[in-house]
Amino acid sequence: MASTDTLNNIKPSVSFPKHQYRTSLGITYDILQACTDAGTNGILISKISQKANLSHDAVMRNCKKLIDIGMIETSRIKTKYIFTTTEKGIKFFYELQKFQDIIKEINIRY
Repeated sequence: MASTDTLNNIKPSVSFPKHQYRTSLGITYDILQACTDAGTNGILISKISQKANLSHDAVMRNCKKLIDIGMIETSRIKTKYIFTTTEKGIKFFYELQKFQDIIKEINIRY
């Protein structure tokens, strides 16, 4: 059985990269993608949170910004808010998608 000193000196043969956080542009892309994928029916905030892998508060903050600049809009059905992408948001999403494809092609993290 190996001693703890020996185990502490073992270095892994594979180095793991540090966790890379998403930029605000990446978060915006994920939210717009969730809203755009939902189509004209819209999407609930909880579903955006799941699809974008963000907390409810983070989604609310970012959706508020996107509403303020006209990328998405919200409607209320009973007690639930439904988010849909505006025409401006759809155009921006597709341009952002083109940008993301180019960035991946040249291997740059945005």
